[in-house]
Amino acid sequence: MDIKDIQNLIKFVSKAEVSEVKYKTKDFEITIKTPLGGSEMNYGQPTVYHTAPQQMSAPAAQTSAPATAPAVEEASDDSRYVTIKSPMIGTFYRKPSPDKETFINVGDEVTVGKVVCVIEAMKLFNQIESEVSGKIVKILADDSTPVEYDQPLFLVDPS
Repeated sequence: MDIKDIQNLIKFVSKAEVSEVKYKTKDFEITIKTPLGGSEMNYGQPTVYHTAPQQMSAPAAQTSAPATAPAVEEASDDSRYVTIKSPMIGTFYRKPSPDKETFINVGDEVTVGKVVCVIEAMKLFNQIESEVSGKIVKILADDSTPVEYDQPLFLVDPS
């Protein structure tokens, strides 16, 4: 089999929309795999990560100008909330797939073990579950954006 035959085989596989083709003769063997292959990709059982509930510490208050008073009050309000943080580096998604509804919105109640988002890392979609019960107060990450390890994703009012 020469390079031209191999190129024709690759073109055939891509047009046929199959996920894998093996071609074998007594002297030669080739396997061609495609990621999509005409059917939905099956992802293995997603890894579920838990985030430990942690309190956000309020930043040091500025005492000089009265114009900063609303900001100080807002910071002290945030200190009573529990933060759900990213357990990994990856891409943050609020939906399980583009055509589905979001996992949670501001004002929704969450319980321990409820999936709040998905983080894609190395082509694996990892469901992130809440380890705290309460009401979602704020979503801190934008959909389809990169997140870092330990980056705050949600604020939850545990009361």
